Amino acid sequence: MHFGLSNQIRFIGVVIVALTFTFLINNFFNFWADWPGVISFLKYQSILSSSNSEFSEELIIKSSIQFYSYLFIILLSLIYVLFTSKKNLITESKQFSNFSAYIIRACFWAVLLIGIVDMILSFLRVEDLLIPIFGEKLGMDLNRSNFRGTYVHFPILLISLIIAYFTSTLGFMWLAFLVVIAEFQIVLARFIFSYEQTFMGDLVRFWYGALFLFASSYALLNEGHVRVDILFTKFSKIGKAWSNLIGSLLLGIPICWVILLRGMWCKQCVINAPLTSFETSMSGYGMQVKYLMAGFLAIYALTMLIQFVSFFLNSSAIIVESKNQNTSQQGNT
Repeated sequence: MHFGLSNQIRFIGVVIVALTFTFLINNFFNFWADWPGVISFLKYQSILSSSNSEFSEELIIKSSIQFYSYLFIILLSLIYVLFTSKKNLITESKQFSNFSAYIIRACFWAVLLIGIVDMILSFLRVEDLLIPIFGEKLGMDLNRSNFRGTYVHFPILLISLIIAYFTSTLGFMWLAFLVVIAEFQIVLARFIFSYEQTFMGDLVRFWYGALFLFASSYALLNEGHVRVDILFTKFSKIGKAWSNLIGSLLLGIPICWVILLRGMWCKQCVINAPLTSFETSMSGYGMQVKYLMAGFLAIYALTMLIQFVSFFLNSSAIIVESKNQNTSQQGNT
């Protein structure tokens, strides 16, 4: 085991992703399980001004667990890098890209299946068929967004994670096709059958929002984003690597962190508020998936961050390889 330049770079990349997931896990405990958060630990330690009398033993224990989880994940990242010290930067970069692709595949299947199931339930709700089909209690429960989210949407999310593990395609072409079909059925129903309901438009927005935000990471992986560059195209291979490395560290990753922190720092923030309240549209009997669309922003930021880390590692590999070649050539001379 050694901790050379390549492993130092790998450690930076692994820590960035690991700390991001730690933040998301702690966010769940903060606003879904009512844990006190790291700020409470800092207040208890008088790092931030507060009175120690405000803290119960349970609060101290929970906040300590959350604080030390960040230190533990840094240590765990270091151990991982040391025990896999022979792994090169290119391999690590590909693994992060594959991980990002897996998250996107799971989300694709989730929005596909949830969209279809929720549309059917919303149709039954509009036509007053939920109670005749599912019985009075279950039919009334399916009218409530928190029940539908917990017992319909979340199980589908778990199923989607399993499906994504056994599939290799991302399916964005099919999702784009389904957006067209969903829009076409609105036109068909409106002008031929004079039938239109709110959930029909909600389905289009649900799938289109997913298509736009989830595909961003995949497009970044495949150089699909439009570059408005004058200088970049004239750079050498090393120059492009430095440009991607600096851009990823100073622009890409910080922007993703800003989205996550700005949207999830408090319970009333733009991502947390809809998710924790199972927010629904105010437009009437529509689909109950609006809260998930807020979550699209978190998935977008997370997958883009992982892909930027992959960019950082891949660019670093090119620079390190060039440096090693130059050192070797100087040694030969």
